[in-house]
Amino acid sequence: MVIITTIIVYFLVLLLIGRITTRHSDNDTFYRGNRQSPWYMVAFGMVGASISGITFVSVPGMVMKTDMTYLQMCIGFILGYFAIAFILLPVYYRLRLTTIYSYLKERLGLRSYKTGASFFLLSKMTGAAVRFYVVCMILQKFVLDAVGVPFPITVIGLVALIWLYTRRGGIKTLVWTDTFQTLCMFVALILIIINVISALGMSVGDAVGAIARDSHSRVFVFDDWVSTQNFWKQFFSGAFVAIVMTGLDQDMMQKNLTCKSLRDAQKDMCTYGFAFVPANLLFLALGILLLMLAQKQGIAAPAMGDDLLPMFAASGRLGTTVVVLFTIGVVAAAFSSADSALTALTTSFCVDIAGREDDETLRKRAHIGIAAVFVGFILAFKALNSTSVIDAIYILCSYTYGPLLGLFVYGLFTKRKVQDRLVPYVCVASPLICLAIDYGTRYATGYVFGYEMLMLNGALTFAGLWGTRRIKGSSEFRIDKVPGGNNRLAK
Repeated sequence: MVIITTIIVYFLVLLLIGRITTRHSDNDTFYRGNRQSPWYMVAFGMVGASISGITFVSVPGMVMKTDMTYLQMCIGFILGYFAIAFILLPVYYRLRLTTIYSYLKERLGLRSYKTGASFFLLSKMTGAAVRFYVVCMILQKFVLDAVGVPFPITVIGLVALIWLYTRRGGIKTLVWTDTFQTLCMFVALILIIINVISALGMSVGDAVGAIARDSHSRVFVFDDWVSTQNFWKQFFSGAFVAIVMTGLDQDMMQKNLTCKSLRDAQKDMCTYGFAFVPANLLFLALGILLLMLAQKQGIAAPAMGDDLLPMFAASGRLGTTVVVLFTIGVVAAAFSSADSALTALTTSFCVDIAGREDDETLRKRAHIGIAAVFVGFILAFKALNSTSVIDAIYILCSYTYGPLLGLFVYGLFTKRKVQDRLVPYVCVASPLICLAIDYGTRYATGYVFGYEMLMLNGALTFAGLWGTRRIKGSSEFRIDKVPGGNNRLAK
């Protein structure tokens, strides 16, 4: 009952923030936050939006198999965020975009634009729904089953609450709710760490020393070029993952486009990039402390890393306080990513697909419709009830970002046009070719592609676009009739 009360109070605070921020709201408020967001609030809130409920649960368990090598990727994120700040953001602000995919229309053409937006809608809906499904399952298993709440009611209720506090203010509300949720998440994380340290009978200084001496504290891998944990693979993969999953993702960039100026948005992005390393360091440190606690208490470590934190925090082994903190942390992390996903999906559908940015009635209906589809996806995952299906969906999401990378790199770093009608075929073919390469390489050599597949996917898309580029003599050129009888060749 304490946990249910905690969740209810938490949502009431979110609804209050939503009500305060929705006065005199319109489409400009929903899509762009009236371009008045303080950059430091956006930066702080984006940390929480990047850490989904799955991240909150999974990252501590990573130390079981890969030690703290995930920090190599987090270091690579910094390079990626700087690239976003000084390459992508200037373009977005110069064009005063509502959705970042509108750039593709200006640069490459209508079908390129629709293709990019469609890849975003597909990957974001599936990815966000899977993440939220996992969190719903955790809450169902450890909290709501005990009070007899059916899973469909859990999903409908949680998604309805997200819709309630985002339906009017949209992105403006999210800037404030994400700040609150990020604060809740980190307070919960730090207090859980303190409780674990206390259970180990250590001081904070002792815990830091114990973590540094532990075999799982390894961060850098320079000696194994085949390993997916090799530093350079992780570093450059991290940079490209940041560029694609933040800089080319409407969900993440929509908040940045609400800042007052380009300079503010750049400060926001750079600050956020540096903050991501210590944030994940805390999660990984918690994982090592939990392994120490399991050894001290004679408890076998779980087979799956994702079960490490719930095994202690959600089961009551560390007391009711930690259960409440764990619930708040998971809910805060889950909602700060799910609410922005629903808002971004609504924005992209209305602006990119329907082409009716000023239609407030459509925006309201689309927001309800997308929330309903979101519920449908989550319930479908429950019906399938297969981890392999969930893994396959994550793989699908990772493949769909490659074409976006290729489209934007081609647009930004070349001056050539493309055969716009062929772009959808190129963007579909590239992930399929990558899939064939992955399976072929795995069968022939045993090598398994990791995040570097994203770079290969983007490169193949770029190559395909280059192969379909317009050249002299193609329909790119036309004859303009000029008064006086002199005709001229023009693009």
